[in-house]
Amino acid sequence: MTEAREAPGGAIREFLRQMTLEPADYDRFRGEPGQEEGRLFGGLVLAQAIVAAGRTASFGSIHSLHAYFLRAGKPQDPIDYTVERIREGRNFLTRRVTAVQAGHTIFEASVSFAAPEEGISHQAPMPEAPDPEGCPPWWTTIALPRMADIPPAMPERMRSRLGRPIDLRSAAAPTRADDGTGRLPARAVWGRMAEPLPEDPLLHAAALAYFSDSGLVATVAHHYGLWRPGGSSASLDHAMWFHRPPRFDDWVLYVSESPAAHAARAIMIAGMYDRSGTRIATVAQEGLFRAPREG
Repeated sequence: MTEAREAPGGAIREFLRQMTLEPADYDRFRGEPGQEEGRLFGGLVLAQAIVAAGRTASFGSIHSLHAYFLRAGKPQDPIDYTVERIREGRNFLTRRVTAVQAGHTIFEASVSFAAPEEGISHQAPMPEAPDPEGCPPWWTTIALPRMADIPPAMPERMRSRLGRPIDLRSAAAPTRADDGTGRLPARAVWGRMAEPLPEDPLLHAAALAYFSDSGLVATVAHHYGLWRPGGSSASLDHAMWFHRPPRFDDWVLYVSESPAAHAARAIMIAGMYDRSGTRIATVAQEGLFRAPREG
């Protein structure tokens, strides 16, 4: 199945508008979410935080991000980002980013940048996956049918919010707790921006961070059917390591698994690979998952 990319100027124009932060003061920036409704998407906050931190970096490329989602954000209110210059080394820069919305701190992150350096290099092979061009859309063939017994407005809102700037394809059938295999939660998707990004490496890093939170909780939520009425899921924290200079101008394979869960919290570990099989990033996230109450 092959689908045309969205017409130029649509989703990408909106994404670029969201990534255009307004300088408010010294190392302070304001971002506009631009969501119409629903819960503020955490991937958008991750992306804007990277842009805010990067606008204060004098050299290097992003190599890691460690973030906490502290409070649910609102979809339309502006977000104020404050950047603190924690470290100004010869090879590394560290920035602390705090996001405040309507007087409440909703997010905090440490973002680190590194100068290029020669050194050791290795990786495990990329998992096998079919070519993305032949893979079906993830939202319409995997996610939406699994949410068939909930009001249709909710899954459609999620699809619009999470998937619009990214063409998301299912690379493998996701696991299910009731499929009789005993497998732990796992998910594999291909993702590509709806149209090419500008050459700014910071925008590519922001887009990859946006992608990293696009449906990652579905690794576990889909497995247990937590989309049903009364169930809930939320990201608690998020870490991302960039192993290569960030580029998101072609398909990226995003493979995630959950090796452990307890007390309504699950850890998800994921890897991103470019089409040549190079691992470009690693992601870790802990999520909160609450099953619907019975009766």
